[in-house]
Amino acid sequence: MSAGFATAPPLPARGEREKTGRPPLVVAGRHRNVEQLVAVDAAAERLGLVPGLALAQARAMHPDLAVVPEDAAADHRQLDELADWCVRYTPLVAIDPPDGILLDISGCAHLFGGEERLVHDLTSRIATAGFTLRAASASTIGAAGAAARFTATTIVPPGAERELLQPLPLAALRLPADTVAALARVGLKRVGDVLGLPRAPLTARFGPQLLRQLDRALGREDEPLSPRLPVAPYVAEQRFAEPIAREEDVLGTAERLAGRLQPLLERRGDGVRCVELMLFRTDGVVRRLAVATSRPLRDPKAIRALFVERLTSLADALDPGFGFDLARLSVIGAEPCPPEQIGLGHDDHAAEIDRLVDRLGARLGSRRVRRPVAQDSHIPELAAGLVPAQAIASTQAGWAEFRHFARAAELCPRPPRLLTRPEPIEAVAAVPDGPPVRFRWRRALHEIIAAQGPERIEGEWWSEDGGPARDYFRVEDRLGGRFWLFRAGLYRLTTTPSWFLHGMFG
Repeated sequence: MSAGFATAPPLPARGEREKTGRPPLVVAGRHRNVEQLVAVDAAAERLGLVPGLALAQARAMHPDLAVVPEDAAADHRQLDELADWCVRYTPLVAIDPPDGILLDISGCAHLFGGEERLVHDLTSRIATAGFTLRAASASTIGAAGAAARFTATTIVPPGAERELLQPLPLAALRLPADTVAALARVGLKRVGDVLGLPRAPLTARFGPQLLRQLDRALGREDEPLSPRLPVAPYVAEQRFAEPIAREEDVLGTAERLAGRLQPLLERRGDGVRCVELMLFRTDGVVRRLAVATSRPLRDPKAIRALFVERLTSLADALDPGFGFDLARLSVIGAEPCPPEQIGLGHDDHAAEIDRLVDRLGARLGSRRVRRPVAQDSHIPELAAGLVPAQAIASTQAGWAEFRHFARAAELCPRPPRLLTRPEPIEAVAAVPDGPPVRFRWRRALHEIIAAQGPERIEGEWWSEDGGPARDYFRVEDRLGGRFWLFRAGLYRLTTTPSWFLHGMFG
């Protein structure tokens, strides 16, 4: 495995820190109840100041020191942004806190003319953005990290890890500070000091992590790299000799990249369910635009239409800065997409609904567009639930099965407006088991002139709070309002059944 490692100190060197008359600059933070230096610029480093030195001691040595308080959250966000930008080289990017970024460039280096050119391109671009960094490429993560942090070497040939590590301090193995201090107390300060020692006594005294890190750095044991983001199964990208800035160019690029992915999707029988467009600005800023679909898609024009809606919904315009020099279309989610027969009325209608849902989801957000789904319950308020509309296709909502059951069971029509929860009412019936002749709801009195029912729906007897049986009535008042009422409980089981209004017809 070829791994790249870059260090990005929390203190960005924007501009020349060594300008005449400018005092040395350091970042200080509280660690173990002591104010310590966290990062130093080049001028402070030449004066002998290093991270970990107490701030009081540093000020005693150099009273004119310029001190900036540490902002760990901002440093972490900045490191995340740099890692986001590094995805232009490989999708396998991981954070190595507090100031490192790991890149697995296996199979990617030849796209940039080799490892040396890739490292040079990476370092020059980040340096142009105003950051100080060191970078190295090696066959193992441990060797790349050691070379970047403790040497000026940028390329470590395969098999040269031992030679690289021997003269370096044991901290190069990324060991805990307590372990490094314990090793130093017995005279072991360099990696070469432990290479020839018996392994069993080292493990017994200093724990297994010492030899594990050593074996990983030498390539004797594999070290996993956990990417920040999942690797997309389908990716297409395009680099631009001249950066693009117009929205039409961005949409055209998205359609062309989708066209490149279409044959791959067809070959594997897949379709797009979630796709992301990454736009890399020349100044290092990365913009992400993601859209989702209700059913698997392959049509480039349909994918472009979703990005049109997505761009329209942006709170702020897509700021291209000085332009985008790289665009990448990644299929985040894919599902089997078997061939479909077109021209059948019902299927075409369902497809139109799904396309409408996709457009609304791209414009308003997928969580704001929901569709009702049939649930396995005979209680009216539990018979349907709302889920994100793009989670399932319209043909999978279960309503076809429900309509078939309703016809077989000869269910009475349900009101189009169903209250979320039945609301209690005051009702008067001519006979105990008969329909009401009048009821009061929300302080308004309704005189009933027609009624149909009852339709009995039993409670969920298997549940502890399944509730009593319900007798539903469809009634109409003198003003033409039609309501769906029910009486909860039976007179032979309770002396005071309760009445509720559950929905309205029209």
